[in-house]
Amino acid sequence: MSRPADASIILGPGEGRAYAMGAISAVFLADEAETDAAYSISEWRLEPHSDGPGKHAHEAHDDMFYVLEGVMSFWVGDAWIKAPAGSFVRVGKGVAHDFRNEGDSPARMLNIYIPGGFERDMPAIVDWFAKQR
Repeated sequence: MSRPADASIILGPGEGRAYAMGAISAVFLADEAETDAAYSISEWRLEPHSDGPGKHAHEAHDDMFYVLEGVMSFWVGDAWIKAPAGSFVRVGKGVAHDFRNEGDSPARMLNIYIPGGFERDMPAIVDWFAKQR
């Protein structure tokens, strides 16, 4: 459903636009249609011992992550870092990054993508993960 950018968004637990990618899932809470393409916000869940998308960079976007649960590992620039719940990671435009859950329990993180539009790539990302199995 499209809403004007100045409209409020109220979602209950588990609501939003869900994407399943095997051991990873994402729920988009606000995206370009609702934010006038200013940002996208999504919640990601990774099962234990699961890899992310692989090292990549966004040439025109900042990518921010706030770890809600568990311990995530992030590749930022040229090194892996551990980020337990409560950690914040900002990856600037053009910086190579990746994420994974190396732990024995699920991990969840909030992702803020500025400017918006990331959700446009989700069908191709879901397809890519399906082909990796």
